Parts: sequence; C-alpha cells; structure tokens
Amino acid sequence: MQTDKKKKTTMFNKNIKLVLAALVTAWSVYEFIQGHIMNGISILLLAGLFILLYFKNEFILLAFLQLRKQNFEGAQKWLGYIKNPSTALIRKQEGYYNYLHGIMLSQTNITQAEKYLKKAVKLGLAMDHDLAMAKLQLAGIAMTKRRKREATNLMAEAKKLDKHGMLKEQMQMMKQQMKKI
Repeated sequence: MQTDKKKKTTMFNKNIKLVLAALVTAWSVYEFIQGHIMNGISILLLAGLFILLYFKNEFILLAFLQLRKQNFEGAQKWLGYIKNPSTALIRKQEGYYNYLHGIMLSQTNITQAEKYLKKAVKLGLAMDHDLAMAKLQLAGIAMTKRRKREATNLMAEAKKLDKHGMLKEQMQMMKQQMKKI
C-alpha cells in the first residue's frame, strides 16, 4: 500500500517579492556607500531578479515551458503550486493562469475550458496573439455547442488580433467547419 505524501508548499505573495527587492536594493546602496562598487552592482542585479519575478511569475513561465513540450501533466503540476491566484499574481498573470488552464482543459472538458478562457479574456493577456488564440478557442467551443453567431463574432475578433497571421490556417479550418453547422 503506497501512501502519497502531499507537499505543502506556500506561494510567495506578490508583495513579498517587492519587499525583498526593496531590502536587497537597500543592501546594494549600503555596499555602494562602503565603496564596494562591484558588490553593489551584483546585489542590484539580484534586486532586479525579484522585480522580474514580480512581473513574470516563475511558475507560469515553467508551465509554459512544459506546454511547449506538450507535457500537460508537468504544466498542471507547476500551475498547482499557485494556491490563490488572485493574491499571488498580478492581473495579467492571473489572466495567463486561466489561459493555461483553459488550453489544457480544452482537450478534455470544454465547459470548464470555456469558463477559464472567458475569465482569461476578461482579465486580459499581455500579447495580442495570446488573446487571439483564447478567442479562437472560445469560438471553437461555441461552435461545438452550436452557437454559430457567438462563434462568428469571436472569430472576427480573433482575426483582428492576429496581426502576423499565425492563426490563419486554424481560422480557415474553423470557417470550413462552421459552414457545416
């Protein structure tokens, strides 16, 4: 009989990262005052790392890397470390958190995927092609549920957002499928 040990990990609140950055910056200033310029610069770079992690959450970045390898279980594991997204993440990161969940669930449970993708669109995504992909996924879900008007509107919005034509083939395939409805 195997027993699963649950890891109890706590997620840093987003504000803790800012406090750590401020403390490390103060340490850097102290090093500059003492005349240790190279130490001050090195420590200032460490403060920059905390600022970077405030704006780009480490768990979301690791989940994106796992998705790139088509490893949905690994991505789910990394997203699982984020216990309370509304307090641990800034607004755009929370949008990406929901976006990743929506993409992963679109393979198995389209009702749940629709919920996550709608929340991601509402919260906003930083890049237009990510927003276009989310709307295209929502259009596919709407088409599956026989809501042709909603699917057409979402396709038009996705087409406007896809400025580089990266989703052109998927949109053409979806238009062909929409004709059958």
